[in-house]
Amino acid sequence: MTINFKKQANAIKNFDKNPIIAEIKVHSPKYGDLLKGRSEMDILRIYEEAGAVGISYITDKQHFNGNFDMFKKICENTELPVLRKDFLTTKDEIEKTASAGASTVLIIARLLKENTAEFVDFALECGLDTLVEVHNTEEIEIAKSTNTTMIGINNRDISKLELDDGTVSLTENLADLIPKDRILVSESGIANLTDLKTALKYADAALIGTSFMTAENQNEFVKSFVEGK
Repeated sequence: MTINFKKQANAIKNFDKNPIIAEIKVHSPKYGDLLKGRSEMDILRIYEEAGAVGISYITDKQHFNGNFDMFKKICENTELPVLRKDFLTTKDEIEKTASAGASTVLIIARLLKENTAEFVDFALECGLDTLVEVHNTEEIEIAKSTNTTMIGINNRDISKLELDDGTVSLTENLADLIPKDRILVSESGIANLTDLKTALKYADAALIGTSFMTAENQNEFVKSFVEGK
């Protein structure tokens, strides 16, 4: 197994600009095709040049048209930490994630429930950082009981597959419940600099996909988020 030491948690801690994990998102259940004829590698380069602290890629095929081979290619072609987002429910998939050269794996508390802590420990043993995703107080209690390095508040409800209107107000409402020794990431629903300012008032980093993928001038748009202008 390939152990990857490009730690996302450390990168966020040591970043001197707005820590943005930029998502290469090829399809949205709400907006459809997001690539619009572009290549994932071109978007990767834009994110690198704009100063993202990390890269995220959704490997789920059914709802997001993800591709694991593309995920592996992204890992092989960047020095930035790479997060695998998917609805993972087996340890084999965590091993596969580590072998691809990823930095971080998404662990969804709603899916794994009482098995969340076990999956976090296994991922950590595989050399991965873990981002445990939560959406409510019950899921926060699950996340707090694990050894995860990072907790992500998903401002959207995953059961609605992005068809809800989640906003950063959820991060604002739940942030105080997250232990201060964990890195808090505000995920999704961040469309503009006002949203970002709110998110980073409470969280250590922000994960942004759709608004980056739909921006007219992607490089300048992402750069403006990183630099806070």
